[in-house]
Amino acid sequence: MRPTSLAEVAGQGHLLRPGSPLVALANPDAAASAVSVILWGPPGTGKTTLAQAIARSSGRRFVELSAVTAGVKDVREVMQEALNQRDLYGQSTILFLDEIHRFTKAQQDALLPGVENGWVILIAATTENPSFSVISPLLSRSLLLTLQPLSDDDLGTLVDRALEDPRGLAGAVRLDPEARVALIRLASGDARRALTALEAAAAMPETGDEPAVVTAEHIAQAVDRALLRYDRQGDEHYDVISAFIKSIRGSDVDAAMHYLARMIEAGEDPRFIARRLVISAAEDIGLADPQALQIAVAAADAVAFIGMPEGRIPLAEATAYLATTAKSNAAYNAINAAIADVRAGDFGRVPPPLRDAHYAGAKRLGHGKGYRYPHDSEIGIVAQQHLPDELRGRRYYEPTNHGAERDVAARLEKIRRILEGD
Repeated sequence: MRPTSLAEVAGQGHLLRPGSPLVALANPDAAASAVSVILWGPPGTGKTTLAQAIARSSGRRFVELSAVTAGVKDVREVMQEALNQRDLYGQSTILFLDEIHRFTKAQQDALLPGVENGWVILIAATTENPSFSVISPLLSRSLLLTLQPLSDDDLGTLVDRALEDPRGLAGAVRLDPEARVALIRLASGDARRALTALEAAAAMPETGDEPAVVTAEHIAQAVDRALLRYDRQGDEHYDVISAFIKSIRGSDVDAAMHYLARMIEAGEDPRFIARRLVISAAEDIGLADPQALQIAVAAADAVAFIGMPEGRIPLAEATAYLATTAKSNAAYNAINAAIADVRAGDFGRVPPPLRDAHYAGAKRLGHGKGYRYPHDSEIGIVAQQHLPDELRGRRYYEPTNHGAERDVAARLEKIRRILEGD
């Protein structure tokens, strides 16, 4: 069912408008359109399909390599043959390289001469963010085009075509409306998954003189769950954990549970999730609820102790607690402000009363002289300067009125007045 021309391609309309780079590349008369492209998108969105359709439409020689099996030697052989074809027969070559993110830097370097000198038109496909997985010289010599998951309408078009087309099921089966909806939903924007599931489901009903009917029950047996979009080294990894932390920060426990479930089902390292929970407890909750950090650390310890899948339970408990408790980033802001001052050179010497007076000669230098011991006071606090002279009066920690930090704020106001001698 792979399309033989760009006109048959479903979806990716934003890349197939008249005059777009891919359309120009498929035009055999547009010699100036020989520009290399990198196609980035989830599986089943048409990267290989687009490359083959362009090659057929343009009449160019087509060579396909997979980064899983090809090495530097294979790349150099393709480049040499492409150069010979161009010089001897005037024929240009399209090199389709699947899963380019699996190529090492040295292997990608081997592509540069052919791309830069126009020996080949490279169409590379990747499911991972090229900014992380493709070398900069190759990126700068190529157009980066992003493919989107297919819409439900696009998938419906593909499914309907597969039911009737002689290359597909040729009318041998019918898909009832409920089954069609279920198939499209379970495909999650992946054309390959939709067609694979349809083929599997079409073999289940009994055949006879009339076309067999594929029901929603057949689809459920063929596909037991929706395809989860998540790769553990690429942008989905970062997008989902970002949404997870921001949902906790936003006190949306239901959204936080959703993103936690996505990471667990995708096989994310539970220790990574636990570490981010600990960070969230310190950064976003702080002294508004000091117990939050203890619960996050306990969840991390529990996951390390019991492993998965049971580790999902303490992770969920910590997630629920952090999402629903009071929030404060005052401690986070305080250390950031203090570090900013230090990096800017805004610091001075430690006041003499606070300097170490335990080594020989320290007292002769005045170290420790005038230090007031807080425990000698009935209230445990004495008026005393602790910051360097250059920073006297500087305040970094400003507690909020959220949760337990409300009590901290009231107590801190009294402490600061005593420290300042008021």
